[in-house]
Amino acid sequence: MSFDLALRSLDGLSVGDALGAQFFVPGRSRADLAAGVLPDGPWQWTDDTEMASLVLAELGEHGEVDQDRLAGSFARHCDPYRGYGPGAVVVLHRIRDGVPWREAAATAYRGEGSCGNGAAMRVAPLGAFFADDLDAVVTQAVRSAEVTHLHPEGIAGAVAVAVAAAVPGPELFDAVLDRLDDGQVRRGVEDARRLLGRTTAEAAYELGNGSHSTAQDSVPFVLWVAATHPDDYRAAITACVEAGGDMDTTAAMVGGIVACRTGVPGDWLARREPLPRA
Repeated sequence: MSFDLALRSLDGLSVGDALGAQFFVPGRSRADLAAGVLPDGPWQWTDDTEMASLVLAELGEHGEVDQDRLAGSFARHCDPYRGYGPGAVVVLHRIRDGVPWREAAATAYRGEGSCGNGAAMRVAPLGAFFADDLDAVVTQAVRSAEVTHLHPEGIAGAVAVAVAAAVPGPELFDAVLDRLDDGQVRRGVEDARRLLGRTTAEAAYELGNGSHSTAQDSVPFVLWVAATHPDDYRAAITACVEAGGDMDTTAAMVGGIVACRTGVPGDWLARREPLPRA
């Protein structure tokens, strides 16, 4: 287990989240970012960072995910003004009101459970924490996902991002595909590997850019970016902003993966709002 590596991943996730969110503000220029001109700070983080911080707090205090405890933590800290989706707010408020988490999570998406990208957006520090044991990465990622995302695709998205954070770099595709069952996320990841060498615009067109807020529409593109820019954090986050869509969430996932190899540039980290306290 590596708490230090997990903290590095959380820094990468939170800076990607906070910077990506800046480009939903009118007047922000993606061309400026591509030219290296950063928005003024502080950059405010969103629910991606809030929930990732809570996952890491759970691991730091207990060494593993207890689903009842994590669900309660998510519910207590849910601040809708941080950008939580309406479905997540309903589930977490039901848990806060005493509904068992499995029952609350099962109500999403007409009883199928959520296949959204929320479980994947928060999980990279968990993958870094258990990086020396990929079986534990998968087991703990599933536990962390299920408390809000019971749909198999939502869980698969979390597993994919967690494994990628544990094995960051071009080789991440083999490690991820070895641990995914057949489904839309897996097929998207296979497509992402096939699209290596294409432009960001082409990859986003083929794979999605998170605009539908599902794991299927986000995670394959995220892995493509992380494998395309494994040693350049700035370029990886810039690619997420260039692609548009759910920029804070794709940048959070990518940042949490790539920072495990690179860390976060100091001038970017200094602009991020201080992290939340669990």
